[in-house]
Amino acid sequence: MKKIIFVLLVGFMFVFSGCLDDDGYSLSDVWVGFGVIESTETYKIVMDDGEILYPVAFGGYVPWNENDYSGESRKVEAGDRLMLNFTILDDKLNDAGEVTAYYVKVNSAKKVLTKGVLDITEANKDSIGNDPIIVQDTWIANGLLNFQLKYWGRNQTHFINLVKQPGELTAEGQPFQLELRHNNNDDSEDIPYTAFVSFHLDSLQVAGLDSVRYTVKSTDYDGDPFEFKGVYKYGENN
Repeated sequence: MKKIIFVLLVGFMFVFSGCLDDDGYSLSDVWVGFGVIESTETYKIVMDDGEILYPVAFGGYVPWNENDYSGESRKVEAGDRLMLNFTILDDKLNDAGEVTAYYVKVNSAKKVLTKGVLDITEANKDSIGNDPIIVQDTWIANGLLNFQLKYWGRNQTHFINLVKQPGELTAEGQPFQLELRHNNNDDSEDIPYTAFVSFHLDSLQVAGLDSVRYTVKSTDYDGDPFEFKGVYKYGENN
C-alpha cells in the first residue's frame, strides 16, 4: 500500500473557478484544483467543477514521464486522480467560437490516493485500524467521494480506508452505513499532516436503482463523531 504522505499538501487555496478572463491570461496567474485524467493520448483532464484542461506545457514536479526520488513511477494513466497547480495559456474554442476547454501549463501535479469501498472481514479487521482521524472537508466529483483529512504522525505508513460490513446491498437497506477507518501503525503523534483521499462508490450500486443513499462516520482525536450523509447518483460526473 502506498504511503499517504506522498499526497500530503498543506495550505493550498483552491481558486480554479473564474478561469475565463476577457482580457486574456497572465503567465503569473496560478490555479490549484483536483481532476481526473480522462485520456493520456491528449492528456485530457476533467476537473471537479466540470472544466476541461488540455496540458500543452509542463514544468516543475509533474508525474508524466519519469520516476521520483524513491524510484516510484510518476507516469500518469487514464483514471488517475491528480491535484494540479496550473496556469491557463489559452481557450479551446469550438466551431461556434465558444469556450469548451482550456490549454494549460501544468506547473506541478501530485497523484491522489484513490481506492474502493472495502468490506470488513476477519482477515482485514485488524489492519484497517480504528485510530482517530479529522475530516476537514468532503465532496463528490467525478464519481468519487473525496476527503480532506488531518492526522498526527511522524514517519510510519498510515492506512486510510472506507469500509462497510459485508453482505448484499438492497434498496431497503439504505442509507448504507460506511466507516472511514485510519490505521496509524503505532506512529507517534508529533507532526500534523493533511491528506487527500478519494473513493470509488460504484460498488454501492443496486440493480434497478439510479442512485443510493449512504452515511459515512468517523471519530476524531477528542472522541467526537463525524457524520456525512450523501447520495451517490450512478454515472454522475463519470
